[in-house]
Amino acid sequence: MSKPQFSFEILPPLKGNSIFKVYHIIDRLKEFDPAYINITSHHSEYVYKEHPDGSLRRVSVRKRPGTVAIAAAIQNKYGIPAVPHIICKGFSKEETEYALLDLNFLGIQNLLLLRGDCKSLETVQQDPELYHEHATDLQAQVNLFNQGFSLDGTRIQGIDTPFTYGMACYPEKHEEAPNMASDIYWAKKKVDAGASYLVTQMFFDNQKYFDFVARCRQAGINVPIIPGIKPIVFGNQLNILPRVFRTDLPEDLADALLKCRTEEEVREVGVEWSINQCRELIEGGVDALHFYTFLASDSVHRIAKAIY
Repeated sequence: MSKPQFSFEILPPLKGNSIFKVYHIIDRLKEFDPAYINITSHHSEYVYKEHPDGSLRRVSVRKRPGTVAIAAAIQNKYGIPAVPHIICKGFSKEETEYALLDLNFLGIQNLLLLRGDCKSLETVQQDPELYHEHATDLQAQVNLFNQGFSLDGTRIQGIDTPFTYGMACYPEKHEEAPNMASDIYWAKKKVDAGASYLVTQMFFDNQKYFDFVARCRQAGINVPIIPGIKPIVFGNQLNILPRVFRTDLPEDLADALLKCRTEEEVREVGVEWSINQCRELIEGGVDALHFYTFLASDSVHRIAKAIY
């Protein structure tokens, strides 16, 4: 049985930190021959700074450097395809167009299109005239760009290689979807409009992934559906992950975590669960595994060592 394709996601370092922290993660994981590396994107946040006279001024703060720059640095240094996240929440349509222009100029042709978190956005950042509401709206802009047109309808020169892109899907249903049928309907919309693959939100119950894929195939979704794997590394994730990502933890996993007395024991449980999860997915026929490395790169390395 051939080994599944390996890929992973990293976060740009907090502003002021060195990119060598990112390089350290890649240096450890490149031995598993990653097909690509995803780079997350984060919108600006507004804070209020007080002037000497006591007045307040609102300023925009971006806590992490631009995804475009990080993607270019990674692809240039390692020769591994970089896949930057392009998100619509917190980034205006105009900012997205400039990002696409920069990425095209740099020869980065693979993207992951996402809606992004909207919980911390201010009202001005949700104006539909300036910002996309859904990932499918962002997808339409990328498709327009691929056809050689800017937002204002003028021609863009030099689009020799159109972007290819993947989009997200949810084996346990998106938190805003009324039911799974609706979720699959929108997943098919993404694929019909040009998404070449789907990558899942993290999950811990493989049966939910297999059931989701089966329903997608019945609905005519035939692109790869790549499972997203997130090893648990902290005890508080037992409560945080279900609350933030709306994902269920199987009873066996939850029970094992509750018995842990130290964070080291938690990490051991997380690694063991993920190894078994990956092996079962491979036996079930998946040809790619995607790992979320945030705060878990050491665990991902151990899991990949066991799998690959």
